[in-house]
Amino acid sequence: MAVSYRAPAKSKKQLAEELGVSRQSLYYQPKLPEKDLLLKSEIETVMAKHKRYGHKRIAMELRMNKKRIRRVMKLFGLKPKRNRKAPGKPQDQHQAPMTIPNLLKEMLIEAPNQAWVNDFTYLPYFGRFVYLATTEDLFTREIIGWAVSTKHDADLVIASTMNALKNHPAPAISHSDQGSEYRGVRYQGTLLITGIKPSMSEKASPWQNGHQEGFYSEFKLELGHPEAYLTLGELIEAIALQIHYYNYQRIHTALKCPPTVFAEKCKLQKISKIAEKKLTFQNTANQPSV
Repeated sequence: MAVSYRAPAKSKKQLAEELGVSRQSLYYQPKLPEKDLLLKSEIETVMAKHKRYGHKRIAMELRMNKKRIRRVMKLFGLKPKRNRKAPGKPQDQHQAPMTIPNLLKEMLIEAPNQAWVNDFTYLPYFGRFVYLATTEDLFTREIIGWAVSTKHDADLVIASTMNALKNHPAPAISHSDQGSEYRGVRYQGTLLITGIKPSMSEKASPWQNGHQEGFYSEFKLELGHPEAYLTLGELIEAIALQIHYYNYQRIHTALKCPPTVFAEKCKLQKISKIAEKKLTFQNTANQPSV
């Protein structure tokens, strides 16, 4: 009768040494937590709607801890859209700088319509450029006026300011860089007529109009390449929708909510304060004199 030979079982320590791993790893069975999978799905839903959201804005949207969001995004390799492609910039004619000071340096912004900031950007479009000018309230960060043109001239920047004045009172100051469109007689005359003081960044100091620079940086990424829209009408419609998204849906990290939502909160606070002062006055007036 044949006798079978069975080798003695190896210990976990021996197996670990042969495999070149730690002994603890032999007891570990990879398991993906269901809660991380569920959170991954929620994060992807937010990113599908807000393509440029990083972990901080996603955490605000989901009302969760940002560290947990960051961990799960890193675990699954979830990243916001970051494709940057800088097109060639159209050349501006050389202009001598004006002596208009930067009034923002001396102003404490505490309410809407104290200061507006203005700028325009260029969008490459089938061998030419389309220009977008915007006017932003510096306190609420809301884009309150904008205009699109195939020319970057005074008409473009005036149209943006006038668009803002349709639904908002004139601010104390209106700030811009030293582009020729803003230094021109027509634009400066528009500010004079409406009682707005001009303010300008120093030459070659884009950081002094940083809010508009930052807006355009994100705006272009979220809009996508302009040539994805086959007609100029489609491009303008996409611009309008993107500005609406920025104002009404996109969480601003400094405000912790979209700009228009923050602006509405400011209005309600102002109405509440006025009502409170009126009530205090009425109570004082109704008190019997001694």
